[in-house]
Amino acid sequence: MAEESKREEIVQTGNSALDTILEGGLTSGRVYLVEGDPGTGKTTLALQFLLEGARRGETGLYVTLSETKEELEAVAASHGWNMKDIDVYELVDSSELVDSNASQYSMFEPSEVELSKTIRGVLEHVEQSKPTRVAFDSLSEMRLLAQSPLRYRRQILALKHFFTGRNCTVLMLDDNTAQDADQQLQSIAHGVIRLEHMMGDYGGERRRLRVIKHRGQKFQGGFHDFQLLTGGLNLFPRKGQAQPVENAKFPLILSGNESLDNLVGGGLSAGTSTLLLGPAGVGKSSTAMLYAISAASRGEKAVFFIFDETREVLVERAASLNMPLQEHLDSGNIIIHQLDPGELLPGEFACQIRDAIRPSDDGRRVSVVVIDSLNGYMNAMPHERFLIVQMHEILKTLAKQKILTFLVVAQHGMLGHMATPVDASYLADAVILFRYFEAAGELRQAISVVKKRTGSHERTIREFQMKDGVIRVGSPLDEFQGILSGTPAFTGKISKLLGKEHE
Repeated sequence: MAEESKREEIVQTGNSALDTILEGGLTSGRVYLVEGDPGTGKTTLALQFLLEGARRGETGLYVTLSETKEELEAVAASHGWNMKDIDVYELVDSSELVDSNASQYSMFEPSEVELSKTIRGVLEHVEQSKPTRVAFDSLSEMRLLAQSPLRYRRQILALKHFFTGRNCTVLMLDDNTAQDADQQLQSIAHGVIRLEHMMGDYGGERRRLRVIKHRGQKFQGGFHDFQLLTGGLNLFPRKGQAQPVENAKFPLILSGNESLDNLVGGGLSAGTSTLLLGPAGVGKSSTAMLYAISAASRGEKAVFFIFDETREVLVERAASLNMPLQEHLDSGNIIIHQLDPGELLPGEFACQIRDAIRPSDDGRRVSVVVIDSLNGYMNAMPHERFLIVQMHEILKTLAKQKILTFLVVAQHGMLGHMATPVDASYLADAVILFRYFEAAGELRQAISVVKKRTGSHERTIREFQMKDGVIRVGSPLDEFQGILSGTPAFTGKISKLLGKEHE
């Protein structure tokens, strides 16, 4: 792929996400190969391509060897599309092929139809209709008719040369039914798009797209997840379109709790990520909620991505702490995305985040994003090996937009030694550690900041309490031992702990 090339006319595919992956679209007047196993979405992609041309007033032609016009119209109708503006050319009339002595289950037999007649029929129809967009479905039928690799390649080259110079962009569909991958066909085509369909160990099926080549043009390499839904291919590009990076300086983001802000050094910097680490129920999510509600009260926006609990439980928990979460949900300053771990695709999650952080029409920007929890994110896609790398890319995108990100991680265990399911501490700019400890026969909570890249922070350990609808952070516990070993113990005076006498 050339880094720079002369300016050529670009045609859009009818799928905005695919155009993003192709850095604008397809080069017009070229022949492209779309390959994939049956059921991966090749026909749907070709129909989107032709319908986009019809919308722009261009002439479209669908050449079909393997399906009838009625079948294609049924596929289009299932997506809510109308093919009245697309010319469908059935290469062989079934009335000529089916008789009492022929099989009723085959469109045609290779021995009955010569390849030269097939090609001649296509060329004559193209000469008459003069289309600017053509979908050819499918090459596997031509491969059977050719009966030899040499003859097949020559006919494909003849088709390519015929369309060259006719201002016609062609998609040739191949269902990969040949025993061996046809690398020669990829070398002939100007560009190659591959669709794949696979099943994981658990959850729904997974589809992904890859642009193998696009001569003379830049494109996003690698795999891009997609869903085959009503309305076409719902693609999730691995990288979104570049967004402008704001150069303005942003003040420290406060939680609204003075003691907590003092503990983290006066506030957290915009464009950084903070890891909230501790056992279940210790107050990690509630701390992140403090910052989100504080941002919403300033007229900014905050977004939650929750894996482990429902939206209703989150709202109820906020109400029990006297946090006006519902009020900000109603105003649109806080948005909650509840994710289904069993159906989530890695690329889908990254696209949801990119979509969520776009500024609203009234100019309000997102300043806080909460991912609760990183455990749920990892468990949602256990068969993926590079989720941490993808999370690094997500955090980089959020940092460029000056968004403060909270990653909630629940450690295994409640007391004593606890294990962390995923080591994401190197990804985060700050790490806030939560612990349970025992004092005077009562289970209490402690909070401390163990890492902050941007600025100073307190190195003390403070008591953290969620009680009577209030989150409180106590004074430094200077007689606290063993928090880093995982078995914290308080040996000082009980009067130093948060209690009714200090309220």
